Amino acid sequence: QKIDVTNKAVAELLSKSTEYLQPNPAYRAKLGMLNTMSKITGQVKTTGYPQTEGILGDCMIRYGRELGDDSMFGLALLDAGESMKQMAEVKDSLDINVKQNFIDPLQLLQDKDLREIGHHLRKLEGRRLDYDYKKKRLGKIPDEEVKQAVEKFEESKELAERSMFNFLENDVEQVSQLAVFVEAALYYHKQSTEILEDLQRRLQNRINVASSRPKREFQPKPVITTTLEIDDNQQHNGIAYSSSIKSSGSSMHMDQPCCQALYDFEPENEGELGFKEGQIITLTNQIDENWYEGMLN
Repeated sequence: QKIDVTNKAVAELLSKSTEYLQPNPAYRAKLGMLNTMSKITGQVKTTGYPQTEGILGDCMIRYGRELGDDSMFGLALLDAGESMKQMAEVKDSLDINVKQNFIDPLQLLQDKDLREIGHHLRKLEGRRLDYDYKKKRLGKIPDEEVKQAVEKFEESKELAERSMFNFLENDVEQVSQLAVFVEAALYYHKQSTEILEDLQRRLQNRINVASSRPKREFQPKPVITTTLEIDDNQQHNGIAYSSSIKSSGSSMHMDQPCCQALYDFEPENEGELGFKEGQIITLTNQIDENWYEGMLN
């Protein structure tokens, strides 16, 4: 009975341990196919499992770079992304360690020791049936045949019992393999904790820097840009102006300040001026730093 339970336990442990290390079944199937193809084509290098920490890290780094160095969130994403990539490397080491020192020995146990015990048990069952059959026909068949059946049955029984006894007596080997698995998992979690603690310190430092930074005031950008150049020869409302519109390498002088529209604008409120990209607008009055009154030529 213990052998039956051990057989089931080993089969289940092999399956669940692989799921623990590589939880995505689609990736596992793809990985198995690629590695099989590598063996067929004679390639030595095998494809590694894409760790979720590495995938998340790549995502963080990509958008951190897009946000740029002037974005506090972007810099934080870069920090977090690099940490996630480090955790993925530690997870790869866990995969290799557990496979070599836990999964592979269990696989060998299943393929060799347990298979050999199973062979002895099947042979014992066959000889038991043969012995039962000949025992029922006692007197109808030669006694020598019955005797041989008994001897073969007893031989198989001893072999099966001895193999099971030796296996169960040496199950401390499986305990050692399990201890190695736990040690590898513990090392992985310790390394991950150190990486995350370092990341937490860096992020907290960025929060402190951002909190102590002076707040910036919002400065609205004007819809149009002016190209005013001061000229001592002209006066307008007590201020010297000389407007110039630069187009195709030449300058065109007008008697009032003016500007050129950068894009189309549709008026939404009464009093607003609508214009098209490239149109010249004569400026008639400055309301404040960024707003003007004007008219189209």
